[in-house]
Amino acid sequence: MTSRQEKAIETKERILRTALDLFSEKGFDGVSVDEIVRKSETSKGAFYGHFTSKYDIFLEKFKEIDQFYSDFQESLPDSLSAEQKIRKLAIAQMEYLRDEMGRDGIRSLYAYALTPSVDNYLSDTERPLYAILEQLVADGQQKGELTSSASSSQLALLLSRSMRGTLYDWAIFDGDFNLADEIDGWLALLFSGIRN
Repeated sequence: MTSRQEKAIETKERILRTALDLFSEKGFDGVSVDEIVRKSETSKGAFYGHFTSKYDIFLEKFKEIDQFYSDFQESLPDSLSAEQKIRKLAIAQMEYLRDEMGRDGIRSLYAYALTPSVDNYLSDTERPLYAILEQLVADGQQKGELTSSASSSQLALLLSRSMRGTLYDWAIFDGDFNLADEIDGWLALLFSGIRN
């Protein structure tokens, strides 16, 4: 990689981090591209060289989050049951998003997802999270651990809704509960209904 390419990556990362910090502090709508450029000490040309709009910042963050899911799935021991793998993934997701985005970042993320005419990446069932959940559920069904009364895609969607709902409640209730404990308790109840 040339020094110019390294500098471009560094600039993109600085813009991304600055924007996410500002979104967490002021909310997505409270931040302009001009402010991101000023705070990141870059130029509008640099911003638009990497992103078409501030909405692209979230898409870039999703790529990082999706990579986290993929990496985490690969780290799970084969000896665990499907339920154990899914619960560990959900707990890791909560801790990662809590630490990486914080409550205000999650609020901004949901506000972004509700913006009309924006491609809603959160509900895209082609994302790695859905694929991972569906694969884990299908494996559990194949091994006889989980019910086959619903398809793996239906159960994966139910699980992802539980995860999103937990994050949403954490954001709107000002984070007055432990995310990891909350999702693990909720999934324990959910799995009592779908376990074979």
